[in-house]
Amino acid sequence: MQLALMTEPQLGMTYETLLDMARFAEGAGLAAFSRSDHYSFSRVTGPHATDAFATLAGLARDTTRIELVVLVSPITFRHPAVIAKMAATIDEMSRGRLALGVGTGWMELEHQNFGIPFPDQAERFARLEEALAYLHHAFGRLPGTFHGRHYALEEIEVHPRPGKRVRIVVGGSGERRTPRLAGTYADEYNFVLGPAADMTTRITRARDAAGRAGRDPGDLLISVMTPVITGHERVDFERNLSRMAAVDPWQRTAEELATRYRERGFPIGTADDVRRTVATLADLGVGRIYVQHFGPYEHDLLAETFEVLRS
Repeated sequence: MQLALMTEPQLGMTYETLLDMARFAEGAGLAAFSRSDHYSFSRVTGPHATDAFATLAGLARDTTRIELVVLVSPITFRHPAVIAKMAATIDEMSRGRLALGVGTGWMELEHQNFGIPFPDQAERFARLEEALAYLHHAFGRLPGTFHGRHYALEEIEVHPRPGKRVRIVVGGSGERRTPRLAGTYADEYNFVLGPAADMTTRITRARDAAGRAGRDPGDLLISVMTPVITGHERVDFERNLSRMAAVDPWQRTAEELATRYRERGFPIGTADDVRRTVATLADLGVGRIYVQHFGPYEHDLLAETFEVLRS
């Protein structure tokens, strides 16, 4: 099982905090470091919400080995030409370490606050599918021109062109269209951890779509994003739960946080509890876990979390 660290900088993280977390992840030998792409968050007053691509470009130069992932960039924020150009540039800056995640976007209030158009769901999915095809042409995966209803690319070579294949990640909560788009166009399909039956259905749909597209379904990396609260022993778990509740963005108590996470099936509890959850995910076909961390951004807490997940 590949392990990665996922951050939500729109909740208030400076670039220096992001860099510290990325370097922790790299030093810990994790598969990837990732961040979300949001401009604000309604429940946080005055968040220090940095730009995803700008910070990933900085991390491309300030780290050396770890994969850098955006989970995921809303197609509503940027034209696919801009996404392709930024991704290829960061790919060059990082020497091939960028993974590009894209999705439909979902936070309507965020768009309203910044004056960004927020089409209905059907149009957002249509734009996402066209954007994915556009990216395949721009990255040289597909030849010729692309003309869709929303986007077009003429028969030119777009440069810089990725030195090697920039992995494309499709992520989102959609139960039908998202798995289909992931299987058809993406190298990785990402979703939030949920009930086993639901995850099985999503994975099956994505891999079926890959087969229909003439791709090897086994090549599609399945990943989940989930918070994790754990510790080697009961006392360690309870200590870490209290530390995380103290900085919870939703101001939940330790008891409320634990109840909520258990209801959602997130990995929570002692090492034995968490190991059972990880084993279940592996059996379902999940190949990577993004540990969605909301703080505190302290190395010892994260080190223990990943030690448990690896055990």
